[in-house]
Amino acid sequence: MRIEFVKMHGLGNDFIVFDAPAELADAPIEPQRIRALADRHTGIGFDQALMLEAPRDARSRVFYRIFNADGGEVEQCGNGARCVAALLHARAPLRGGDIAMESKAGLVHARVGEQVSVDMGAPSFDPRAIPFDVPAEAPTYSLEAGGETVELGAVSMGNPHAVLEVRDVRNAPVARLGPAIERHARFPRRANVGFMQILDRGHIALRVFERGAGETLACGTGACAAVAVGRRRGLLEADVRVDLPGGTARVSWAGPGEPVWLTGPAVTAFSGVVDF
Repeated sequence: MRIEFVKMHGLGNDFIVFDAPAELADAPIEPQRIRALADRHTGIGFDQALMLEAPRDARSRVFYRIFNADGGEVEQCGNGARCVAALLHARAPLRGGDIAMESKAGLVHARVGEQVSVDMGAPSFDPRAIPFDVPAEAPTYSLEAGGETVELGAVSMGNPHAVLEVRDVRNAPVARLGPAIERHARFPRRANVGFMQILDRGHIALRVFERGAGETLACGTGACAAVAVGRRRGLLEADVRVDLPGGTARVSWAGPGEPVWLTGPAVTAFSGVVDF
């Protein structure tokens, strides 16, 4: 079958977005199909594929499914949500810039203007929600990974995150510790792994090793997770600039029980047709 797609990115975190053909809606997708398209030499190349289906909630405009470059289907993607919102607004600008959408993580609200903001929901530090196999919830945990003991925070932003604070993000051991923590036995659904350098109370630098994609130029839920962990430790203010390899995002979190808002650009690169 052939599908029409749009190639988009948020700060270099790149996606294909396409409407689900009738035969794919609600159906399992073979991982090898996604991997073939994700290959940057022989396919289109992307970090995630976003498939748009009919809404399942009357308040929502679309239900989107997320497939990592390794073919695995996941719950949420912050920059992907921003790109979906930007595409929906471009298709129907007269419907306004306030858009409700759904993923497996639940309902997401977006605001489309010069940039795109998404309400990523309230972070959960409950290990059962992440999930993370530890005896009890704590601000920091010790983990044996990559031949050393590391200290990290753990949080769910609708998907699992581990966050390490580092002195120099440019020289952080992302390639060594990222895969070791991502697939650690205590993260039964694997984890996205963030390496955060706190520059001041309103400014961090971040690199993220994404579950199923490797290190990416940006990770929206990773930015939210890093700020949530830093805020919980009393190290960050409510509004934080997050510098990622692909550019700058803004993350705002008022505190426990409140949603995290992620803001940044969402850009269309090109459109095309591909055999799926």
